Amino acid sequence: MNKNILKSAMAFCAVALLASCSLDEYNPLGSDTSEGLTSFDKWYGMQAKCYEPISMQMYSSSDFMAVTECGTDLWITSKNSDNRKELFYYDGLVPYAGKPWDNVFTQCYSALGNCNTVIENGEKMLKEPENENTEAVKQLYAEARFLRGYYHLMLTTYFGPITLVTHDVEQSIDLSPKRNTLTEIYTSVISDLKYAMDNLNVTPYNNNRARATKKAALGMLCRAYAQAAGQNLTPADGGSYWQKAADLAADFVADTENGGAKYGGYLYNDVSDVWAQANNRNNKEALFEAPGIDADVDQETWNYSSAGKNKIFAFCYWNQSLCSAISKIKSDKQNYLYGRTNEGVIAPSKYLLDLYDPTWDKRWENTFQTAFGSFSMAQPGWIAYNSQKATINKKTATLYGIGKTGTIYPYADCAAETSVSGGNQYTASVWPLGETSGDITKLQKDVKNVYVYDYDTNDKYGINKDENRIFLYLSKKAMDKDARADRVYACVNIDDLFDENGYYWSTNQGNAWADKYGATNPLYQCYPCLNKYQWNYKGVFYGSNLQVKNGDVFVMRSAEVYLIAAEAYQKLGNGGEAAKYINKLRKRAARPGVSEATYTLATATEDDVLNEYARELAGEYQRWAVLQRHGKLNKTYLTGKNNRAAASIHDYDKYRPISQKFLQQIDNADEYGDNGYGTTSKSGLDGYEK
Repeated sequence: MNKNILKSAMAFCAVALLASCSLDEYNPLGSDTSEGLTSFDKWYGMQAKCYEPISMQMYSSSDFMAVTECGTDLWITSKNSDNRKELFYYDGLVPYAGKPWDNVFTQCYSALGNCNTVIENGEKMLKEPENENTEAVKQLYAEARFLRGYYHLMLTTYFGPITLVTHDVEQSIDLSPKRNTLTEIYTSVISDLKYAMDNLNVTPYNNNRARATKKAALGMLCRAYAQAAGQNLTPADGGSYWQKAADLAADFVADTENGGAKYGGYLYNDVSDVWAQANNRNNKEALFEAPGIDADVDQETWNYSSAGKNKIFAFCYWNQSLCSAISKIKSDKQNYLYGRTNEGVIAPSKYLLDLYDPTWDKRWENTFQTAFGSFSMAQPGWIAYNSQKATINKKTATLYGIGKTGTIYPYADCAAETSVSGGNQYTASVWPLGETSGDITKLQKDVKNVYVYDYDTNDKYGINKDENRIFLYLSKKAMDKDARADRVYACVNIDDLFDENGYYWSTNQGNAWADKYGATNPLYQCYPCLNKYQWNYKGVFYGSNLQVKNGDVFVMRSAEVYLIAAEAYQKLGNGGEAAKYINKLRKRAARPGVSEATYTLATATEDDVLNEYARELAGEYQRWAVLQRHGKLNKTYLTGKNNRAAASIHDYDKYRPISQKFLQQIDNADEYGDNGYGTTSKSGLDGYEK
């Protein structure tokens, strides 16, 4: 068996599979392997490569999101399609090379080889007397320990008892690897993360936002404690992992609310600031993030790497050209406001949408876009304002169920600014309500987020009835025909988007949709869109490739630690203490003037905790792990929330399948097992889930 193929497939390698680093830094490593790391510069280059999978693979494509979010209570497929049915619905989920779960397994292991090379060489460098780079090595070494702990945590969370890689694999290639027990894995993960927390600084090395810091290590350690507790593991020093999670999370929250001097934590007072476009780069609430390449700054990285290809937003949006008569968006290839939204698959379940009460909770519109407007490009002179006005005549009104005839004007205007790299940048400004002159001096350029349409509490349905810049509104509160009669925009009740089984309509012929909205109305294909990855600011665009937007993605943020505190205290039997942490997040999400009695909990149940995780972190790569550690990945729990998944899920779906690439390259595939999916004679789990 070819040694290099083995190392690549198993990803137990010292050299990463990709060409460049995820950090905005020069990488002088060249083609050197671990044997050539004789200088600080080369070692530093290898250390930078340890970050590669995070920003260039895991958090810039839909693969990892599908593994971490799909198959849960929160997400189903648009139009009830079979796209990625293996992950959404456990339908045909088996080891299979090149699939998302296979890719994630390989990506994490590819980085572990690099991490161990850096760690072992870093230990040697730290022993060198009078090393002028000692302080830098200490920080970079601690980062490598953090990353090794992180990748191992991801692997064991989604694949169960896997094989720990804690040495430089250039030294030996194991063709018959053995699994480690869950206890061994979590002991290693916690050791690495504790070391990182104790030794990393509050500020990142070289002030690079991509690098791990003390707060990143603390957050990931809290997550590891909670996940270990969910596997019913017990710490070697006694006590419980839930207690450890509660104590550490509470310490972080207390420090954060007292200025964050100890860990550097921060929580925005207003949840809308978390998702403000101006805060995407260097977000104060981020504990650890996957940085996007900035077309306006990172010329060297842009030109000499394969980074800058984030397409996550396109996974979450329906295609606005399907209603071009009222949206005026004729082609997804020229959709400068929303981007090329031709791959929309992941859509929120009715269960998830029902969890929000938008009358008080601003997380509703800061999580989902439900009001959609078209755009002009008057600033660069590309698309005239008047050309984007949609005339709603009687025929159009009848087709789209619009209450009255009139004119729908553009909502936004997109610029076409040049950048250092990456082509034009299509930053959007908003046309004020009532302003129909097309005069670009009237544009609002200080809007926090162009994709967030604030829920209007002065209107029964959350949107001004006189709004004339929106072509479609998906209403949380059911509108009858009379309510739609004096509105010039199309209105669809969100509940009407689902059939009697809780699926989105796959067709509008001969069903309840057609009875209510008409057999030719195409809006059954719409759905509330997750807008957390829909970015719009200078530097985020990839020029003419409108399928790419390179924003920063949270790997973890402060709010999750608040939720872990609530989760841990609830598991320890202290619902009152748990409620305090949930209430802190609800308070910063509440609309001005809303009484605290509206949203305050006196005590929190397990359902309260799980529901708050959903409201706060929907789509943020955490739902599958949370349900897994609570034993909720089963038919009983998923029934009524994700019925297709409930019908197909098996007991062995508590873990994802072991990588087929990996199994094909080792000599003991049947003994190692595929986690019970039936492609190997054994599951491989016996004796290791302890």
